[in-house]
This record gives sequence, C-alpha cells and structure tokens, in this order.
Amino acid sequence: MRTVSGVVRVFVEFLVIWGSSALAIIVLDRILGGVTLDRSSFVPLPTLPAALVLALVFGLLNAALWPVMMRLMSWIGPVLLFAGVFLAGGAIMLLTLYLVPVASVDRPRDAVLLASLLALFTSVVSGAIASRSDTAYRLMQVRRQRFRLRRNAALVDASPGLLCIQIDGLGYDVLRRAIADGVTPGLAKLVRETHRLTPWHTDWSSQTGATQLGVLHGSNHNVPAFRWYDKTTEHISVFSNPADNEQRELERTDIPGLLAHDGTSRGNLFTGGAHDNVLVVSRMRGARLGGGAGYSAYFADPASALRTFIRMIAELQRELRQSLRQKRKDIRPRVRRGGVYPLVRVFATVLATDVAAAAVVGDLIKGRSIVYVDLIGYDEVSHHSGISRPETLAVLSKLDDVVEMLLAVVEQADRPYRVVVLSDHGQSQGATFLQRYGETLGQLVIRLGAQREPAAVKRHWYERASDVSGQPGAEGRGYAAASVHSPTAAEEAHTSAGEPIVLGSGNLGLVYFPDLPGRADVNAIEATHPGLLTGLREHPGVGFLLVSAPGGSVVLGPHGQVDVATGEVTGQNPLAVMGPDALAKVRRTDTFDNVADIMVGGRYWPETDEVAAFEEQVGSHGGMGGPQSTPFLIYPTDLPAPPDPLHGAENVHKVLVRWRDLSTGSRAAVTMRDSTHKYNP
Repeated sequence: MRTVSGVVRVFVEFLVIWGSSALAIIVLDRILGGVTLDRSSFVPLPTLPAALVLALVFGLLNAALWPVMMRLMSWIGPVLLFAGVFLAGGAIMLLTLYLVPVASVDRPRDAVLLASLLALFTSVVSGAIASRSDTAYRLMQVRRQRFRLRRNAALVDASPGLLCIQIDGLGYDVLRRAIADGVTPGLAKLVRETHRLTPWHTDWSSQTGATQLGVLHGSNHNVPAFRWYDKTTEHISVFSNPADNEQRELERTDIPGLLAHDGTSRGNLFTGGAHDNVLVVSRMRGARLGGGAGYSAYFADPASALRTFIRMIAELQRELRQSLRQKRKDIRPRVRRGGVYPLVRVFATVLATDVAAAAVVGDLIKGRSIVYVDLIGYDEVSHHSGISRPETLAVLSKLDDVVEMLLAVVEQADRPYRVVVLSDHGQSQGATFLQRYGETLGQLVIRLGAQREPAAVKRHWYERASDVSGQPGAEGRGYAAASVHSPTAAEEAHTSAGEPIVLGSGNLGLVYFPDLPGRADVNAIEATHPGLLTGLREHPGVGFLLVSAPGGSVVLGPHGQVDVATGEVTGQNPLAVMGPDALAKVRRTDTFDNVADIMVGGRYWPETDEVAAFEEQVGSHGGMGGPQSTPFLIYPTDLPAPPDPLHGAENVHKVLVRWRDLSTGSRAAVTMRDSTHKYNP
C-alpha cells in the first residue's frame, strides 16, 4: 500500500512540475525575444502544445545528461562550476530544441537563460509542493530516492542507526537562551519531548580540531591548540591543512574510529575511520570535486546548483548590509569584516551546509549505520559578529531549519535512527587583545624581549620573529580554501631553527624558542630573554602562564603561582576564575610533546564574561574562560545517560561509541567495553 501511495505521489508531482514548467516556458517566451515557441490554432492557448513538449523533453534530457555533464566538469573547481551550471543547462536546452523543433532560436544566449530560469523555477515549485520551508525541495528528493531504492528495501538493517549532528561553536548557555526565546523551535521540540540536554566540558584546547580528533578518533593527545609548532620537524601544524589532518589520523590508526563500520563523515575535519567522506579536510589534499570535497554529487542536480547559487548571492548581500549596520551604529566590540571574509561566510553558511546536508539525506535513505555531520555556519559568523547578536542568531535559526529537515528525513527513512545533536565547543566574547592593548601577543613578546637585550641582538629578534598571533581567525577561511584545493598561508608556514614563534588560538597563546633545545624551562628562558616571563605574567591581558621548571611545571600568575603536579598554591591562584577543572586541563596539556615553551592563558573577566582573544575575533574559542569551554549534548531519553559531569572529547567518544553499539545491536561489543573500557571523567 505504501509503495502504491509513493507511485501516486511521484506521478502527481511529475504532472504538477511538468504543467507548471510548461506555463513558465510560455511566460518566458513572451519575455525573451531570442526563443519563439511554435503556435497552434487548435487550442485556446496557441503556444501550450509546444511548451508541454519542450518542458517534457528538456526535463527528461536534464535527468539523463546532467549527472554526466557534472562528472565531465568536475575538474574545473566549484567557482567555475557555477558558470558551467548555466552553460550546461543551455546546452541541454539547445539539444532539446534540435531534437524537438517546437521553437525557433535567434539568440543562443536566450536559450541558456531560458534553461537556467526554468531549472530555478522547477526547484521553487518542488519546494512549494513539499512544504513551505526553504529546505523543502530536499524532502521531495527523499521521496524520489526512496521510490528508486524500494527494490533494496529488504536489505535495509532493521536496527536503529545513529545520526550525529554537530552545530559548530554553539555553547550550552547560548543554546538554552535560544530555546527559551524561540530561536530554535526544532531543537526545543527535541529537548521538551524526546531528548535530554546536558552540558559537557572541553579540554584546555577548546576548538574543533582537538574536539573532533578526540570524538571521532578517540584521542587528541599531543594537540595543544588549533595551530602549534613541532620543534623536531620545524613545522607549524594547523587543523585547516589537509596534510596535517591526514597525519593526525595516521597517528591514531591503532584506535578504531567512531565511523569505521558503515559510517559516513560529512563536513568534518576528520574521517573518523569512514571510507565515505564529503567535505572532510583530511581527505582534501589533491581532491577534486568528486574526491574529498564531494561537490560533484551535489551539483549533479541542477535545481540544487541554482538554488545554492541564489542563496549564496543573498547571503553575500546580507553580510555586506549587516557589516555596514555594525559600523553605522558603532556596535562594539567588532572586528573588520572585509577582505575574503564575506566569501568565507557564504561558503560556511550556504555552500558547505547545503552540500553536507544533502549528503546526509542520501545517507539516511541508504540506511547507513552511523552518520556524523558538522554544520559550521554559526561558528564562522559568531567569530565576526558576536555569539548571540541578532544576525548570529538568525544563522542559528537557519541551522535549526536544517536539523528539522534532517529529522523529517529520518521519519521517512526505511531504517530507524536515533538522533544526537552536539557541539564541539562554545565561544566567549570580548574585544580582542590588539583592540584593548594596541599590540598583538607576538608584538608584546617581541617588545618585552627586545627591551632586555643588547642593541645588536634587538634587530635580529625583530627580523626573525614569526608572529601568527594577530592574524584574523583562519578556521573557516582555511576550511574553505582546503575545500577548493587552494593552499593557505598556514599550510605553507614552515620555519627555520632560531626564529621565535608566537601563535594564537583564541585566547590561548603559544610561544616557542626553536633555538632552545627541547622544552625550554624558566631558567633557560630567563637566561636568553631576561624579564620576558615577568613582563608577560604582569600584563593586564594575560591570565596565567604555563612553563616548565627544574622541580616540575608551574602556572604563573600576576600575584601567585600553582605547582602543576601537587596543586599547591603560592599567593593568589591564577586559575581560580577559570573553573574547577582548570588545573586538570593544564596538567593534561603539560604532558604533551608539543606543548609550547610558554603557554599563555589569556585573561578572563568573570564580571562581564569576556575574554581578549589573541586572534581578531569578537567571539573566540581555543582556551579557557567563559562559555567557550562548555558545549552541549542532546541525546534520546532511551539511551544511557553520559557521566555527569562529562569532561573531555575522548570521553565523549566513548559515550558515542557505546550509543552507536547499542543502536546497531552490537551487544557483545557493549558488554566487553563496559567491563574493560571505563569512562575517565
């Protein structure tokens, strides 16, 4: 019965789209002078028969030839692909007019325009048929895919699959307010009816790279920040670099990834062991559209291509308008939003979201066992606009629409799914370090070091210092560049021994001295750069320093210090405002091979809940202080509750692995894990 209703539904959709397309052709025939439909004297509307034939043949050729043409164009890159979309549509229209000469063509460019407008109109009609939301046309595609895959329905696993939706950068407290204020009705419905909402706590490095490495691969050991320097290889690693991410995965091949068994990774930094990846940075090195990027499968649907293109244009003008509004109203804190950022925002909020969500729709229809997708739009806009300002919450509301759409697909899928929604970190807001103090962290280190050194050495210090601390946040920019196979400055940032290196990761700073072997301790730093440590710890924008010492590592603050091993406090505890788990986070990072010679914890002002990022970001993350360290986890009530409190990405991995095995029916694996692999909060 269900199959018959599906056939009827598809047939009705076909008739509606065919008829509306024919009417659109009639209208365009009157507007475009270069294409003229043949007229008939047997019907009240003379051009209707020609329009019906043209719409039918064009639709059939589009369905047959478009995927082939996209594969042929897959080498040209996504930027040129948008132009190719229009040219391909025009070529199919010209072929249609050649096969069924029901119209005369005076100007081929009008045939291209006719094809493009017709495909766009068809996508709008498809969405209107499905529902009134702007993601509705995907639901129509779901029904069509289900009908095509019906013959394989017997092969679909009856055990529940697991869908994990990550909303990048959304903090627990921001989400709670958004639910209360009606910004995210889809997530609110989940929390109030079928799911539980709980916070979890990140490691010291509160950023996507460390979290996803821990969640997807079970270990984020030796990852001190979003970017760090390795003294042994003299290389700056950064999580937006495909080669670096690939190396992080190779280092963890002994740990089964979360997605290793019949899983898919969508829009993430890592594969999680999945062999099926779309927009996954660790698989983008040398990838073309059909490789790690995964654009070709999405753009094989002309309606998808045109819809996304229109949405990108709308988002671009929206960013320009909102940026001017911030300047006009003098909203502070704010950062520059020019350069390539508007294009990065368009990529994050539209292109990456559309491609990743479309891939997930296919995964659910195919019945994949576990799917993990990262929606990055909120995080990118929050960096430049603020964590809960109206324009940022508008982006969050659109991501909530995506979640609702995926939940609707789950209802239509043949395989049942449990849905988990989580974030990888939160964000903390505030004027940047540069805005507050007139210099970057790198410039501060350079100035303090130069003040104490002979004139002959000062020039050497300035010339050879490598300062990456004040650059605008490169997370989204690097991700976008990797997705189109474009090298970034971070990918190419190799250094020679002897250069002081200062890196920023939110309000976490890292200072390395390559000329000092191994991890330099306080004595070596003081001997080569006298007064530097004192100047840093007394600076009003610095909360604390982690440095090695002969008797064990210490945390230095402006008025006291903490012995990392024993927790003994001398004077005032500089970690007191950072939360009860601050020392545990510092202690763990202190064991990493790549820990910096000086780990700089930016100051946190609890009275305003603000930090001063070492990057040029209004909303930032990467260190400690404020909501950046407290993301959220939404999970079905029929799954076992996670530990409370839940600390660290590696423990989130264990929770998700257990839920995955419970969902897919691997009871033996669950029993063995429960007895041998306990949580470590």
